[in-house]
Amino acid sequence: MITKDMLIGDLLRQNPEKARTLMQFGMGCVGCPSSQMESIEEAAIVHGMDLDQLMAALNQEEK
Repeated sequence: MITKDMLIGDLLRQNPEKARTLMQFGMGCVGCPSSQMESIEEAAIVHGMDLDQLMAALNQEEK
């Protein structure tokens, strides 16, 4: 299960295919250095995303 406190860098190392979901939500800079130290929640706030929708989409693909 993907959680909001997961670092984006960790998420992408474990699930590289999740980059597509992040980019669909407007997070085009998934490979930038800050993604290595930024949680999914922090990135959602910075990018003005709906965290609940993003988490649902990231975890939906897990099933």
